[in-house]
Amino acid sequence: MKHILFTFALLMVFSVTSFAQADKIVGRWKTIDDKDGSAKSIVLIFKATNGQYYGKIDKMFKDPEKLCVECQGPNKNKIILGMMIINNLVEKDGKLSGGTILDPKNGKVYKCNISLEGGNDKLNVRGSLDKSGWIGRSQTWIRVK
Repeated sequence: MKHILFTFALLMVFSVTSFAQADKIVGRWKTIDDKDGSAKSIVLIFKATNGQYYGKIDKMFKDPEKLCVECQGPNKNKIILGMMIINNLVEKDGKLSGGTILDPKNGKVYKCNISLEGGNDKLNVRGSLDKSGWIGRSQTWIRVK
């Protein structure tokens, strides 16, 4: 009986730890240009009442009136500032996955996985064409304090 209680307690600790890890992803993150290393925007990642995680562009460092001319559907020709670019992510093992990310530069929507990297101040954001994340690219976003 003690063994069962110990196992149950251990499982509870691990599940609370993974939820705590995902909640550390919530906040404001600075995106960095892959080519020149300059700051592009700030994305606000939040947890909605449905339990899923979303992200919207909270600030743009250049051209805040820029439109998403390459986007399709409801985002076509809309202002990028304020646009929801991360949608429907769910927490699994302390990481966020199962949703999508929009690249406003080319208007394409990719599958998305997000995890903390090296503490709580760097975020690994991976957009991919396939569900497993093999075909795609990653960016590191920096927490805004």
